[in-house]
Amino acid sequence: MNDWPEAWSDDNRGNRYGRGSAGAQPESARVMRQVRRPASGGYGGSNPSAPPYGNGVPQQPSYVNGSGDGSYDGHGGGYDSGYNTGQVYGAPGGGDHGGPGDPGGRGPRPAPNWRKRIKWTAITVVTVLVATTIGTYFWADSKLNRDVDLSKVIDRPETGEGTNYLIVGSDSRAGMSAEEKKKLHTGSAEGKRTDSMMILHTGSNGDTLISLPRDSNVEIPTYKGSESGKTYEGTGRQVKLNAAYAEDGPELLVRTVEYNTGLHIDHYVEIGFAGFANIVDAVGGVEIEIPKGGMKDTKSGADFEAGKQTLNGEQALAFVRTRYALAGSDLDRTKNQQKFLNALANQVATPSTILNPFKLYPTMGSGLDSLVVDKDMGLYDLAKMFWAMKGVNGGDGKSMNMPTSGSVNGNLIWDKTKLKTLVDELKNDEKVTVSD
Repeated sequence: MNDWPEAWSDDNRGNRYGRGSAGAQPESARVMRQVRRPASGGYGGSNPSAPPYGNGVPQQPSYVNGSGDGSYDGHGGGYDSGYNTGQVYGAPGGGDHGGPGDPGGRGPRPAPNWRKRIKWTAITVVTVLVATTIGTYFWADSKLNRDVDLSKVIDRPETGEGTNYLIVGSDSRAGMSAEEKKKLHTGSAEGKRTDSMMILHTGSNGDTLISLPRDSNVEIPTYKGSESGKTYEGTGRQVKLNAAYAEDGPELLVRTVEYNTGLHIDHYVEIGFAGFANIVDAVGGVEIEIPKGGMKDTKSGADFEAGKQTLNGEQALAFVRTRYALAGSDLDRTKNQQKFLNALANQVATPSTILNPFKLYPTMGSGLDSLVVDKDMGLYDLAKMFWAMKGVNGGDGKSMNMPTSGSVNGNLIWDKTKLKTLVDELKNDEKVTVSD
């Protein structure tokens, strides 16, 4: 008599490996469903409880093809926990649930592609730099005060080689409080006058900076009023150069310089007292060497010991305005102005300023806010002027005063012979050989 349940009889087991088969051929992988005991007794839909083990074993479901006899196949009404999906580790289609060492699993994380990362980092940095540069350009361009219209200047000389800038330092006190005027020793005079004037020539044979003393004796020519548009005929009137600016502003000053030199002025740049001091403070001061004997002038506020020292905005303004404490008066003052502007340009061009946005932007803001330029002046022209100012005392550059040959009624007379040679060399962009 066979006590095995029908499903486990010798006849039903078949000739399969692992079920008493004598065959040596192993079975293929089978799906093993997880079977859980029902929560409230019984092994079938109608059996209330399991029979005693001594009287036999209840019928077990068959697991061929991954399902039982229908009571637990997951498709009928029987119990299915949903825990096991019927997949076998390592079986095809098992997704990423393979076991350790299984080629079907995720495997080790791939090494980072550093070349790709570096490439995209570089692209990002370049993009940010380009965007910042473009934004800075438009920001700076919008700050330029293009108030001077050189198209109003009549009877102009022919344009020569290179570029000529007329750089003017005015004694404008616009926007200054009474306390600032007192601190900077500027006084409270109405209007504005030119405190210094220079011609900067940039070209391929070295840059040249020529100071025009404010007391230079010049003739006021026929000109057209900048505001009225009325033509004022020249009468041969002789005045100091700075009187032309006081009479009808930048346009008449340019007309007077061109008439008395024969040199075409391409661009005009002007800066006032407050703007000059603010630029110096923005760069953290400028180092300058005070000549032997020191410098003291109650009118400008200068009070310096001899030797190298760093001047702040207030001190710098006093230094470039001092004339009465100097043996050569206005001629010595123009030399000090050239020396200081060169030192200032070199200070601004240092990496500590250019590469530091917390210093660069305040410097640019202070300078651009206080500059008055002609309508055709662009940032490129301004940068070119600045760079030439920086290197004018080095290499092929040269700084000098307008050559003079004496004076009349206290006004300095320009040396006509040297002036003609100087202007011809500048027009042809040749190396300047004239000395002051």
